[in-house]
Amino acid sequence: MEFPNLGQHCSKDTCKRLDFLPVKCDACTGIYCSNHMSYSSHQCQSAYKKSVQVPMCPLCNKPVPTPRGQKPDFIVSQHIDNDCRFTAGKKVFTNRCTVVKCRGKEAVPVVCSECRQNYCFKHRHPLDHSCAGSVKTVQRKLPDVKGFFGTNGISKNKTFTATAIQGNMSEDEALARALTESERLTNRPIENPQQRCSVS
Repeated sequence: MEFPNLGQHCSKDTCKRLDFLPVKCDACTGIYCSNHMSYSSHQCQSAYKKSVQVPMCPLCNKPVPTPRGQKPDFIVSQHIDNDCRFTAGKKVFTNRCTVVKCRGKEAVPVVCSECRQNYCFKHRHPLDHSCAGSVKTVQRKLPDVKGFFGTNGISKNKTFTATAIQGNMSEDEALARALTESERLTNRPIENPQQRCSVS
């Protein structure tokens, strides 16, 4: 008993074989049997659309980049008509760093949120490019340190630096002083017994 509704006939003119597992060509969308499923076996006219090979110029012997979906013969003939010169493509790295003497360029814009200037990845942080906007931001965020470590506080026209707080002390001396001040503050007797934390 035959099953006439099962399978499909091969689209190759010389074959027309009934195949129960036919293959659809992804380039020309024809239906082919297992013997004619490759591009070369059925002489596919649309195989260039799926080709990933780069054609070589016969004159200069250099590869000619071909966009997908275009015939390589047409692109190679254009290349030969241009005397084997390549046309300049679109530049990728167009976002130049605005730091003086920096030649960094990036593919994407890296804009500082403080000063709205474009920078490379090396200078993208406000402290890396001496951002004028960052000084104003730091001054705005300065804590009130009046009387902290015996200093009189920091005036608003100065920037927030370690020397403004620790003076002429080294880092070790400043750390030791901070630790003793912290211990002094934590060892204060608690006036109200209800402030003590009880763990049950």
